Amino acid sequence: MIPLSDPEVGRHATPYVTMALILVNALVFLYEVVLGNPGQTLFYHEWGLIPAKLTQGAAEFGAVCDGVVYRTASGRLACEGTVVLLEAPHHPWLTMFTSMFIHGGFMHIGGNMLYLWVFGDNMEARMGHAGFLAFYLACGVAAAWAQVAINSDSTAPLIGASGAIAGVLGAYIMFYPYHRINTLVVAYFIMVIRVPAIFLLGFWFILQNILPGLGSLGSTGGGVAYWAHVGGFVAGAAASALYLKATGQEVWPDLRRMPWRWSR
Repeated sequence: MIPLSDPEVGRHATPYVTMALILVNALVFLYEVVLGNPGQTLFYHEWGLIPAKLTQGAAEFGAVCDGVVYRTASGRLACEGTVVLLEAPHHPWLTMFTSMFIHGGFMHIGGNMLYLWVFGDNMEARMGHAGFLAFYLACGVAAAWAQVAINSDSTAPLIGASGAIAGVLGAYIMFYPYHRINTLVVAYFIMVIRVPAIFLLGFWFILQNILPGLGSLGSTGGGVAYWAHVGGFVAGAAASALYLKATGQEVWPDLRRMPWRWSR
């Protein structure tokens, strides 16, 4: 199921932060495309979050190099055969933030930016521009830490905005659980239906992250960072629940308001 729009939340202000985040991600991705290989791989290792580098202070990691010696602002990247020994020109803590703006392909960035646009603009209207930006970045950091906690020895770069966006989805399911989202369903048929957010995002969280995440436990290689998604989602939902409670609002609206019938 692919979310397309949320017709039940009126937009009260231009979502400048959401649009800026999409633009920055797009520009970084365009830069990656221009780099080509093996420059792309080196870029991932320099600016992506490498758990082992963060937890163990390791300085060198392997990456495809094709026998070419590269130079950066930090000095020489010594290439031996098909392996480059890479030492990034910045502190590994910085990659907690830079990794949020790097993507590994058109499907990766396309899916992330679609979710950010559908759900981010509404949350920005609810939180305000500055509040939404702070919330987004904080969820991204929480997501990164969740993945690092699960795979602390991994040398595969963690990249993508998925963790931060998962935090936005976690907030959305707390603020607007029963709002119906225009959703494209592709199965034996193709159709657009309106699915309550609690179902759409709940299924996404459990079926596409919790279950495969449990299956990925013990792996130190690359792949989908399921636990980053879980960490971001839980952080966003928990922070939103605390805010609703502190401001005297309903933490979870009355179940009797639930639009049980899905509609086309």
